[in-house]
Amino acid sequence: MKELLKNMLYTGVGAAFLTRDKVDEIRKELVERGKLTKEEGKEFVDDLIKKSDCARNQLEIWLNRQVEERIQAMEFATSAELNELRSKVEELEAALQTTLKSKEEEEPSTNDTCESSEDLEKSEKDA
Repeated sequence: MKELLKNMLYTGVGAAFLTRDKVDEIRKELVERGKLTKEEGKEFVDDLIKKSDCARNQLEIWLNRQVEERIQAMEFATSAELNELRSKVEELEAALQTTLKSKEEEEPSTNDTCESSEDLEKSEKDA
């Protein structure tokens, strides 16, 4: 009889969501009706609490796996991947700045090498 009650309770209420208060309430009711002795009631409560905790933990593990799988399926970038990309962008920016500076140093100024239109006219007249 005791096993039958346990099995009905597990399936009917759902062991994963039982609270200690609810289990105590059920135990008191069963003891008052004479279905269980006080000692059996205590064992019943302890057993239900253990199974409830176990079921709750298993549900939490399952939910975490499901969330992780869904996130991976969406192909979001991880923090490590984002940090790697940030580093590469910083390296590219630094390389670009270095390249731009060296180009500026290599190119002579247009004012230094180009003759003004006045100088050009003067040299044409002299020729």
